[in-house]
Amino acid sequence: MHKKELVAVIESLLFVSGDEGLSEAQLFEIINVEKMEIQLALEQLKEEYKKKSRGLQVIEIANTYRLATKPEHLSYIKALAISPIHSGLSQAALETLAIIAYKQPITRIEIEEIRGVKSEKALQSLSSKLLIKEAGRAKGTGRPILYGTTPQFLDHFGLKTIEELPPLPEHTDAEDIDEDADLFMRDLEMEQTED
Repeated sequence: MHKKELVAVIESLLFVSGDEGLSEAQLFEIINVEKMEIQLALEQLKEEYKKKSRGLQVIEIANTYRLATKPEHLSYIKALAISPIHSGLSQAALETLAIIAYKQPITRIEIEEIRGVKSEKALQSLSSKLLIKEAGRAKGTGRPILYGTTPQFLDHFGLKTIEELPPLPEHTDAEDIDEDADLFMRDLEMEQTED
């Protein structure tokens, strides 16, 4: 593989891997070229992002490489997150955000169990608006991503801390209501037979 092509492939893979990034070992496994070639290509990619007037950079955290925005652009990214154009949330996104806010940290699967529908698009939307973030990994099979709210979430909703969220109303589901109704009817029938 030509060096320019290798750099382009690595850039694509880092973009697709998102916040999780990829290690040199993972890149080696996927691309199947010499490790030294991968290291040189990563260095070249880093340099290209430094030289050019670009909004991204290649960073290394815990032996994984990922694409990230440059710190000097943070004020613009925050402005985007709270801009009126970007602040509209769909019903699905609002439901998902409410679940995350009250149940955090929570996995996508747990969110979907509560909502009863898929939540991938809502999670992507909330993440792009910087209202939620990855809050670690759950224990167990597959170690799914845990989601939590961000400081921008607090700012967006005018909260100082997550504890300022209004309390949830006491909720009883249909089965509880049916059980209560059955108990009430039995009590009423017992009172009538005693008279």
